[in-house]
Amino acid sequence: MRVLFAGTPAVAVPSLDALVQAGFDVVAVLTRPDAPVGRKRVLTPSPVAQRAAELGIDVIRAAKVDADVTARIAAVSPDVAAIVAYGGLIPPAALDIPRHGWINLHFSLLPAWRGAAPVQRAVIAGDDVTGAVTFQLEAGLDTGPVFGTLTESVGPEDTAGRLLERLSHSGAVLLAQTLSAVDTGKAAAQPQQGDVTLAPKLTLDDGRLDWHQPALAIGRRARGVTPEPGAWTTLDGQRVKLEPVRLRPDATDVAPGALVLDGKSVLVGTGSHAVELTRIQPAGKKMMAAADWARGMASLESVVFE
Repeated sequence: MRVLFAGTPAVAVPSLDALVQAGFDVVAVLTRPDAPVGRKRVLTPSPVAQRAAELGIDVIRAAKVDADVTARIAAVSPDVAAIVAYGGLIPPAALDIPRHGWINLHFSLLPAWRGAAPVQRAVIAGDDVTGAVTFQLEAGLDTGPVFGTLTESVGPEDTAGRLLERLSHSGAVLLAQTLSAVDTGKAAAQPQQGDVTLAPKLTLDDGRLDWHQPALAIGRRARGVTPEPGAWTTLDGQRVKLEPVRLRPDATDVAPGALVLDGKSVLVGTGSHAVELTRIQPAGKKMMAAADWARGMASLESVVFE
């Protein structure tokens, strides 16, 4: 079966590898254009583009699937298109090209968390279980019938990044199995069932921690926005980046945003009990252990996160 693979970030690479290893004829890869990376903003191919080049697969770079890109997709005559976090909408003209349509690997248990940031939103919301599904892509936002499902527990210290890494590998297996079933005529997609929730793309503001919120909510948000866009707060009007915090239910007498030392631990007050900082990156400096940062401060008594 001839497969067009569409994907961009690192979490899509295991799926591309899985399809190649399963023996599918991946005739082309659709991915986002090269993007500036690092402090020097060097134009760099997407992780999927880099892997496709290593595998000797032709790459179509496109920020938008317009008429020209649609024609290029049609020219490779795919039987099916597999899509994993491509990062753009697929218009009806392109959806209609493969005879088996487009099959999307989505990292949530649809219809929960339809959208661009399903794992991140699940962690922020405090879901105990998430997962991945393969479904038939339609013009609507993640509305199509589901072929296959897998579940994954969300651990108390899981960040969105760790969870996505696990799901990228288990989901790759699910995607290969789904395409095999489609190829042999054994696939049977079922309509989505349950309550719909939306997972819009995260912005920088989603990473800001509100110290008047309960500690549990702050901890979930910090884990949900790690690694991107990252958790942060402000100190003296400047943005300070934070890695995920630890809950400290034993410390209940610290005011929201206030910092205190507890032995070698740096605690911050919240709307409930305190949380413990792990690593911090002050403006203009590198990420460092919170204890090292605190030792460089004259006093924490007057320090308040805003």
